[in-house]
Amino acid sequence: MNLDDLRQRLREFADARDWHQYHTPKNLVMALSGEVGELNALFQWLTPEESDEWQDNPELAADVRDEVADIAIYLIRLADVLGVDILEVAKAKIDRNELRFPPSR
Repeated sequence: MNLDDLRQRLREFADARDWHQYHTPKNLVMALSGEVGELNALFQWLTPEESDEWQDNPELAADVRDEVADIAIYLIRLADVLGVDILEVAKAKIDRNELRFPPSR
């Protein structure tokens, strides 16, 4: 599955449930923020070493994967509703950052 396929699947999922009325930019941003908060909570009290070893804890690993998936889903849905091409804007941002932050020599 590529990004276009995923975006289309999310559209169809929302269509089948008549959720477009709820998928306003405001609501999607709030939902995205909430999911980022849930991911943050999983790592909040871990030491740096524990956070590096998150995959060693099966329960934590499953929760992290679920939250990353939720974040990706809401971000892709938000970008679709806004008409923003995620790959295009990400590439443009990286290009700007390469100019702003040249590698140290």
